Amino acid sequence: MSARARTVAFGVALAMAFAGFVSLGVWQVQRMHWKHALIARVEARVDAAPVAPPARDAWTAITAASDEYRRVALNGRFLPVTETRTQAVTALGAGSWVLAPLCTDAGDIVLVNRGFVPTGEAAAPPPAGAVRIEGLLRISEPAGGFLRRNAPAQDRWYSRDVAAIARARGLSGDAVAPFFVDAVQAPGVAGWPRGGLTVVTFRDSHLSYALTWFGMALLTAVAGARLFVLSSGFRQDRRRRHHVERNHGGRQDLDHAGPIPRC
Repeated sequence: MSARARTVAFGVALAMAFAGFVSLGVWQVQRMHWKHALIARVEARVDAAPVAPPARDAWTAITAASDEYRRVALNGRFLPVTETRTQAVTALGAGSWVLAPLCTDAGDIVLVNRGFVPTGEAAAPPPAGAVRIEGLLRISEPAGGFLRRNAPAQDRWYSRDVAAIARARGLSGDAVAPFFVDAVQAPGVAGWPRGGLTVVTFRDSHLSYALTWFGMALLTAVAGARLFVLSSGFRQDRRRRHHVERNHGGRQDLDHAGPIPRC
């Protein structure tokens, strides 16, 4: 491959890299705006007054974007079913979430995350009789934990998989809601489980990512400009040498040459 062909190929590669870096930077800016809108929606839901949970006929339309972290209030009674503990790590250390099924006044069954219990600590039983639970609506977590799958047969749970937990507790059916509720900490209640530990934070590194990609695009543009200058200078040198060779027949101009060395 000639030097000119190599230069052209390298220039094309730089142009493609520049376009790719700019596209990635623009995509990160778009993701940043989407993330900021999401954070604003979630903060508005968390701070809003509690509302009734979605009715059964609206369960199929529930999504994380439209419903997660919505503050809800449930009225009903806890069912006499064995509670489920799922692995958890919170600001209070390692332990478990304690989940119990609640039968609402509407006849629905909603899995309630009553709160966190440290490893080795006992959890108080759910209150008997009619209760009112306030909390944040959460989307089921069927994927398991990091590098760990739920093992219902061994009653080992690493995520709050609503459908699997309901089946393991004999609660399968159309009455089981496809979401669960993280209960807030009830005032004046001591001991475990401890509610209100839901972490409502989102990583927002899109601006730094965008600046990185745009910086790469700038470096690529500088490299392309440098390549253009060098290739232009190379072409000018070739034209100058060609002009000199054509005018002097390829011979050295003796009038301007230095002294001839002698043996």
